[in-house]
Amino acid sequence: MENTFKEKIQFKSPSAIIMADGGGPETFPAHWHNAAEFTLILEDGCKYRISDTLYEGCRGDVLLAWPHQIHETIMLPKRGAVFIQFPSTVLESSLDLISIARFLYVCHHIKRSENPALTELIENKIWEIKRIISSGDPLSETRCKQCVYDILLAVGDYCLAENTKSVETGDNSGTGWNYVHSACLFIAENSGDKLSQEMVARHVGLSTFYFSKLFKQYIHMSFPSYLSHIRVRNAASLLLDDHFNITECAFLAGFQSTTAFNKAFLDITGHSPRDYRKLYR
Repeated sequence: MENTFKEKIQFKSPSAIIMADGGGPETFPAHWHNAAEFTLILEDGCKYRISDTLYEGCRGDVLLAWPHQIHETIMLPKRGAVFIQFPSTVLESSLDLISIARFLYVCHHIKRSENPALTELIENKIWEIKRIISSGDPLSETRCKQCVYDILLAVGDYCLAENTKSVETGDNSGTGWNYVHSACLFIAENSGDKLSQEMVARHVGLSTFYFSKLFKQYIHMSFPSYLSHIRVRNAASLLLDDHFNITECAFLAGFQSTTAFNKAFLDITGHSPRDYRKLYR
């Protein structure tokens, strides 16, 4: 049944960008994959659960499930939504996007009633992807990726703006964010190694005390917690490879013990690494 559904509704570009606009099953069990899935709601009454939160979408809303996040379809009216999927490599190939993943990955529901310009842009880009994939254009891969990046840039700007509203720094120059942004890039590139707050502070040229304060002010999360989230996300990617056992995934992701890994993984995903691996589809 599942394969028949996919064959009927999916259009796939050479870049592994998938679009489905033929409706879909009314329900679909909890699962995750190594791709982002953005859903444009076409009919009221759509209900999805993403990362244990239930979202009820109205027509024109956009729901965003990011790579490795567990999500499920609770209720989908006939032809009630259209979605695109694109591989995590699209995100991972941009250090800028990786550096703001903390904000992107908690953004799951963009309401048309509150953000009409943003939802309209996403809707237009999704339909443009369908047109490109169906056109037989020899440059369809690049054009589809360009549409996806246009969406990601718009969502990134939105998420950063929302975060800025909650940061009271008195710094109009943006210097504080520049330090934090540089730190996030460094963490992303070195999270698999033994990494400390002191090392990152030294890299960006700040004292450990001031860096800790500044980092939490902008990221709304302590450095150790942030690093654990990055490592858990990387471990989730490694769990895709059956050649790695769970212990190997833990150490390759940068954890120093399986105990710390198992606790962090359960706290962040709500599942043990073993149970989480079984939900991959």
